[in-house]
Amino acid sequence: MKNLIPRDISWLSFNARVLQEAGDASVPMRERIRFLGIHSNNMDEFFRVRVATLKRMIELGGKKGNMHLEENPAEIVEQIQTIVLDQQNEFNRIWQGILHEMEEEGIFLVDEKKLNDQQQQFVKTFFEEQVRSNIIPLMIESLPQLPYLREKSIYLGVVMRREDTAYQQKYALIEVPSRSVGRFVQLPAPEGRNHIILLEDVIRFNLKYIFSYFNYTKFESYIFKVTKDAELDIDNDVSTSFVQKIQKGLKNRRIGKPTRFVYDKEMDAGLLEYLMRKLNLSRKDNIIPGGRIHNFRHFMDFPDVFRQKKIRRSSFIHPLLKEAMRVTDVILKDDVLLHFPYHSFDSVIDLLREAAIDPEVTSIKITAYRLASTSKVANALINAARNGKTVVVMLELRARFDEEANLTWKERLEEEGVKVLLGIPNYKVHAKLCIIRKTSGKKISQYGFVSTGNLNEKTANVYADECLLTSNRDIMNDINRIFKVLESPKANITSLNECKTLMLCPVAMRERLLHLINTEIKHAKAGKKAIITIKINSLSDPQMIYKLYHAASEGVKVNLIVRGIYCAKFKDKWDKVKAISIVDEYLEHSRIMIFHHGGDEKIFISSADWMIRNLDHRIEAAVPVTKKSLCNELKKIMEIQLSDNIKARVLDENLKNIYVSHDADIKVRSQIEIFNYLHKKAEKHIGVNDEVIEDNIPSLLV
Repeated sequence: MKNLIPRDISWLSFNARVLQEAGDASVPMRERIRFLGIHSNNMDEFFRVRVATLKRMIELGGKKGNMHLEENPAEIVEQIQTIVLDQQNEFNRIWQGILHEMEEEGIFLVDEKKLNDQQQQFVKTFFEEQVRSNIIPLMIESLPQLPYLREKSIYLGVVMRREDTAYQQKYALIEVPSRSVGRFVQLPAPEGRNHIILLEDVIRFNLKYIFSYFNYTKFESYIFKVTKDAELDIDNDVSTSFVQKIQKGLKNRRIGKPTRFVYDKEMDAGLLEYLMRKLNLSRKDNIIPGGRIHNFRHFMDFPDVFRQKKIRRSSFIHPLLKEAMRVTDVILKDDVLLHFPYHSFDSVIDLLREAAIDPEVTSIKITAYRLASTSKVANALINAARNGKTVVVMLELRARFDEEANLTWKERLEEEGVKVLLGIPNYKVHAKLCIIRKTSGKKISQYGFVSTGNLNEKTANVYADECLLTSNRDIMNDINRIFKVLESPKANITSLNECKTLMLCPVAMRERLLHLINTEIKHAKAGKKAIITIKINSLSDPQMIYKLYHAASEGVKVNLIVRGIYCAKFKDKWDKVKAISIVDEYLEHSRIMIFHHGGDEKIFISSADWMIRNLDHRIEAAVPVTKKSLCNELKKIMEIQLSDNIKARVLDENLKNIYVSHDADIKVRSQIEIFNYLHKKAEKHIGVNDEVIEDNIPSLLV
């Protein structure tokens, strides 16, 4: 499309920002390694989903099916290959630098050729006791086809030879059992030093024992991994239940087409050709030569052997909730806005636990997109069901890569008497909603929350999100309307139009957002103040981008904070546009929208990004924030982020990820400043009134 950056090229630019964090010498070393792991994991998912989708588009040859086709998908795939190779080179450069710094600190990543006598004996014993029973060596040349290669696994391709002849050689395959054994093994080392060996190098050292039966004398081994198409194909067989379709799709995912082959660039040429032939790959596919180490996502859990320890700022209880006996009592009186991970997620869990044991609570209804593997949220809901409450959970089985986990939760919840909803055909339920019903005599009270993030206490420690705890009658009425649709298998999605307070996808949010932008354009044309400030994860919806182009050209001031995909090209409108991306310790996940609206500001938090899939193909919810003190709080947080000149990068069509100028007298690292701002409010117990916290950060929303 004209004047738009292809979304996949833009996403690679986001992953380059993650790589920048790994290369930032001011970031603690263990965190830099963690960012390399995040970059690697992101790239895996990118190839599993987006590159796989582009290849499907190429195969369709212009036939749309149910896909939103990119223009020139083949050209985009070629660009991806070039960019990925460049990022791989930068990745390797950063990693080599970190290895050097580690060695200066006495931390050594040792391979199988650098072991002293004591370490050799340790590795041999460790292999016999911990590893041997977890590996199944396969002589692949004797097999008619390669065995199933698991996603997220790495493999050792082994070449065995005899020294007396160059002609006799065999190929073998070993899956590295990092799931069961772990990737890192700490070795005996001199005092003051740390020696670490990777699991694959433990296996390499023991190859001569593994294959002793064959009398080979020379062993070479090379790491590789395969990334496959992760799309779930849901068939239209009406006789098959939705759960069965998901299960079938998961099985089919196992045998998905390879979308990337990453290998040690030193790999034996014969073995490389053999693997490519067996995997039906050609040089036109995404064949990525790399270093000796792959599956760097495991390095997110690199042993903490570093001198410099990261001092994590602890989450704290919101002051209004800290002093109260019960979270419920506070919410029934007034709205409370939680900012994770600055505020503790425990308050949400406490709210559900209170409801679970409150004899006056009759029902809890909640949407769940991604639950933690050991979920305190789910446990609270199970306790509520055991205590005789009606508990309804909308569990999204199509939450990508959490499908199996959610199937497991479905069975567990249903066993405990929870009613599990599976959503509406063709629409993912991505809204984060909860409503609790309480009866005191003849009085019925309803309260709950609307959030921008998942009900996952693990990710709530690192994802920056907003959660409005409220008993607002209009909001609760709308949540009831949403659950009425979700609970009725024959409900028409258009009945969501009955909601008056929440902005919902796919029925009304797009139209209402366009109306709000048009209002700002109208004010700008009249010479009045007109400002739009948006914080989202992704901006790729063409209609919304073109409307922002129009707004900027008419004089509306547009502030954009976009973490990931950013497809806009504002070009000559930069005097009216500020567009940044912040990548730092926490993942910026919240969606906040502020429209000046002639001074009568309209402020929302939302679960929806500005993408076609969110606005047109998901059930999403945006809730207005109306309490003045909470509006001021959100505005201040946005001002702090727009002032960031440490971790903010400029977003433009050049995709260079240039840092915002550091020339300002005041250095602002927004995540630290937001913590300080909210912590000061907590210490002074500010929030009930509109008292202002003094700081040196200028207002950018005027």
